Amino acid sequence: MIYLDTSVVLAQLLAEDRRPPAALWDERLVSSRLTEYETVVRLHGRGVWESHGEPARELLDRLSLLELAPPVLERALEPFPVPMRTLDAIHLASVEFLRSRRVKVSLATYDSRMKGAASALGIPLEPLG
Repeated sequence: MIYLDTSVVLAQLLAEDRRPPAALWDERLVSSRLTEYETVVRLHGRGVWESHGEPARELLDRLSLLELAPPVLERALEPFPVPMRTLDAIHLASVEFLRSRRVKVSLATYDSRMKGAASALGIPLEPLG
């Protein structure tokens, strides 16, 4: 299973210079409900919801979304091995929640801080090219 953070979703939707490999979308994908919120807010903030809203909904519908349940949020309140931003802590707490349930999961992200924190936690990183 591959956990996508918002950086990967936005890279795909906004056709940025770096985009995930096409094969990624054939995998079993999961993310936090937070990714849905972050994606919609950022698309509105860039003024591209009219053109990107439908593709965003289609992409988000392909993901299994973890709810922001108390066990996830409680983990986000605990210390991490490196300083974390709030939303990143929630994403990593979501991955940790899955791992605590013995789900084999890797993280797909373009964010260097997230990569460093994931490595410090022993979370495998998905190669994005």
